[in-house]
Amino acid sequence: MVFNPGFLHIEWRDGHLYGSLIDILNRAAPLVLVSLGMTLVIATRGIDISVGAVVAIAAALAAWMIGGSLVVQDGVAVHASRFPMPLAILAALGVAVVCGLWNGVLVARIGMQPIIATLILMVAGRGIAQLITGGQIITIYYAPFFFLGSGYWLGLPFSLFIVALVFGVLHAAMTRTALGLFIQSVGINPVAARGVGIQARSLTVWVYAFCGFCAGVAGLLISSNVKSADGNNAGQLLELDAILAVTLGGTALTGGRFSLVGSVIGALIIQTLTYAIYSLGVPPEINLVVKAVVVFAVMLLQSAEFRATVGVWVHRPAVTGSRA
Repeated sequence: MVFNPGFLHIEWRDGHLYGSLIDILNRAAPLVLVSLGMTLVIATRGIDISVGAVVAIAAALAAWMIGGSLVVQDGVAVHASRFPMPLAILAALGVAVVCGLWNGVLVARIGMQPIIATLILMVAGRGIAQLITGGQIITIYYAPFFFLGSGYWLGLPFSLFIVALVFGVLHAAMTRTALGLFIQSVGINPVAARGVGIQARSLTVWVYAFCGFCAGVAGLLISSNVKSADGNNAGQLLELDAILAVTLGGTALTGGRFSLVGSVIGALIIQTLTYAIYSLGVPPEINLVVKAVVVFAVMLLQSAEFRATVGVWVHRPAVTGSRA
């Protein structure tokens, strides 16, 4: 606000709200969705570093199925979708869920370490996305698809309503049912959770599937917003931003304790930080350095050994004189 006096200014323009805050909310929507899925994965003592690749796969498949060839209707040239848009959306989300199930099976059924299991898809997923796009950037010309990521409804970006729907359903499931308690139990002690009858392995598989679903929705929003799909760059480093948002929100990397609201706030903080850096004309590389510093600080604060060391140093009695 010091460097940009109009940061908090919001006005009504062209039938919707316009301003820096609205832009931040709209651009943060994909990160919020991925962070919600990552929250549950981390709560079960897992990690998913393949969400960026899943975003690229979902975006590439949707773009390939929709495309937008030019046809003539009643003497007017219009762009038509290669496949019906609902079918393309369902296909993209279905593939994203399958990717999440793949990760979940490797972690819960095969017994791989989460970071290794998801690293496989992180590497292969980029290749799959580029195979779908043919190594090229697919441009989307079908106007109705643009509404998902850049359209407005009731004066607000439509992407915010998608985020609100996913968050509302997830929050209700976590607070109104025993699902939240089951996830906490698996994260705290999976062996004990299985001992009391919780299907820990199945729960873990479906948690990864939900994370894949969130990444798929994020891929649709991103491709809709930029009107294209780039298998190589779509969702690049999004997994790191999601992990940072989740940790900033108070979710413990050791599993068990998690906060959906905290993850949303963490994602908004990261997007605001990115927006502020870009608006000041700072080189993009500085953004990565700032994020690294934030990650370092958060990890130190979450370290019990570091807090204990600092506590001992702070409470160490001062030496006021020398012994005679």
